[in-house]
Amino acid sequence: MSNLGRPDASGPGGSSSGDGEVTSLLSQPFTAQTVTPLRHLLAARIAAAGLTGEMAEDLVLAVHELVTNAVLHGGGHGRLDLFRRADLLVCEVTDHGRGSGDLPVNLPTANTPGGRGLWLAHHLTGALTLTRRPDGMTATVTASLVPKPAVPPGVISTPGLPGTGPGPIGAAAPGPLGTGGPPGGTALPPPPGTAAANGPPDDGLPHQ
Repeated sequence: MSNLGRPDASGPGGSSSGDGEVTSLLSQPFTAQTVTPLRHLLAARIAAAGLTGEMAEDLVLAVHELVTNAVLHGGGHGRLDLFRRADLLVCEVTDHGRGSGDLPVNLPTANTPGGRGLWLAHHLTGALTLTRRPDGMTATVTASLVPKPAVPPGVISTPGLPGTGPGPIGAAAPGPLGTGGPPGGTALPPPPGTAAANGPPDDGLPHQ
């Protein structure tokens, strides 16, 4: 077995290293003639599971590359299994190829035709596990259903550096306690001797 990413994926019938019930979302055999319909079906099931946007597109494309690789190099047919374990989507592509030797996971040179499917699947998901079996190979990719915190445009978030907290670029760092504070907080009185403590300047005009 070759682990190219997080070793946190296992089949519905295999042992699970994480907690949570395994729910099957899709189990479908495929051939060269069903690659495109399977891609559309996979996209619909992934969206129904709650994964959308760029992460969903990357997962669909990664699995499509694995399916295509299985058709071209894994005996011409295979099976796709999509299941959910807790907040993780796991997709397994099983083929029946009898190839031997190292698998082309690294990006080939520009003048080399093909050979980018496994590399692209790993690049898109960051988690590709390849498992050799006596009758073929199983490729597994995963995607988390928990969204990553989004950083608004124009905001730099660097904890520990003044002036880079949430807020627009170039915004000043929060002042000391008593010079504003968060909404609903308690503002302390200004220190004695400051302009704010001495009141407004004398402009020679009578004040009520």
